[in-house]
Amino acid sequence: MDVISVIRTKRDRGELSPEQIDWVIDAYTRGVVADEQMSALAMAILLNGMNRSEIARWTAAMIASGERMNFGSLSRPTADKHSTGGVGDKITLPLAPLVAACGAAVPQLSGRGLGHTGGTLDKLESIPGWRALLSNEEMLHVLDTTGAVICAAGDGLAPADKKLYALRDVTGTVEAIPLIASSIMSKKIAEGTGSLVLDVKVGSGAFMKNIEDARELASTMVALGTDSGVKTIALLTDMSTPLGLTAGNALEVRESVEVLAGGGPADVVELTIALAKEMLDAAGIKDADPAKALADGSAMDVWRRMIQAQGGDPDAALPVAREQHVVTAPESGVLTRLDAYAVGVGAWRLGAGRARKEDPVQAGAGIELHAKPGEQVTAGQPLMTLHTDTPEKFDYALASLEGSYDIAPAGTAFTANPIVLDRIA
Repeated sequence: MDVISVIRTKRDRGELSPEQIDWVIDAYTRGVVADEQMSALAMAILLNGMNRSEIARWTAAMIASGERMNFGSLSRPTADKHSTGGVGDKITLPLAPLVAACGAAVPQLSGRGLGHTGGTLDKLESIPGWRALLSNEEMLHVLDTTGAVICAAGDGLAPADKKLYALRDVTGTVEAIPLIASSIMSKKIAEGTGSLVLDVKVGSGAFMKNIEDARELASTMVALGTDSGVKTIALLTDMSTPLGLTAGNALEVRESVEVLAGGGPADVVELTIALAKEMLDAAGIKDADPAKALADGSAMDVWRRMIQAQGGDPDAALPVAREQHVVTAPESGVLTRLDAYAVGVGAWRLGAGRARKEDPVQAGAGIELHAKPGEQVTAGQPLMTLHTDTPEKFDYALASLEGSYDIAPAGTAFTANPIVLDRIA
């Protein structure tokens, strides 16, 4: 086989054969297929799609490119969660220790930022000393001793996905539903978790802008997981407005710790508890109360042990950006819209994300929000604060925020979207 014929098949809206899929994934993993060739194929998939059998075979080939893990030695049932990515989506940080505090083991393999969305590993690496890269033995040890681990997928776990994941970020192919589904599910199935809850974001700040596309993605992933023997549930959740009051790595860690301490923004707390209940139910744990575990400090205890087990110092000061710029309200009234995508792009431009797969991120960069839709604002009051180490980026970030919010006259009625829009199982 040759890669050109594979690219042409999908370019011309054809169906890739199982043999073509197996070959191209294996050849790309071995370096026989170059990045620019896989980029062309990824773009053809984005434009022309894949049917269910193609997606299933692509996912199986990704899994077959590496090893599979097994958590059968653990005394607890395993439950994992994955988000398709959003703005201010720091939910994994409080969620993993919360579910562990309620009796499940949470093997959370996470990723880095894609496009305008933040990456869990990028956030946690703002904690001094914390390590994302663990061997399989280290991962199992942290999981066994603390109940939760958040780390990068090892080189042996779906290595084809690791290469393709980074490539999609810088070639405009992040939004391809077949590639999103196969990327997520290849890692999760190979990881060996017993149950999986998917948080599929919907709205301007998500890769799925409308609920129909989100349902298609969720249904595809639920089918892939179920067919592989993993109990899989998906929640469709709103991402038209940023989650919480921060978008940026250290900023989001700070907010996550507030949630674990029993505070934090109401929307972050609500979604964290909703996902925790789904994970615990899928794992067969029926009598735990996630809200109580947040309130009594047991989730915080797990967080501290988990961070320390991976070399981090939970008491260390988090990085703070050297420069700030405040955006103020131009008039008084009710904030009725705050576009998640614009905030995500703004944070990315400030240095919280990367333009190339090898780029570093600024730990302290991002955007801090001072008001959310539905709240009254006064002319001149701060709406958001921009944080960066490179002040020359302020104008670039401010350009993305133009027209990103609406202020209506005082007294205007406002109804917020529910956070959980639908459930697919």
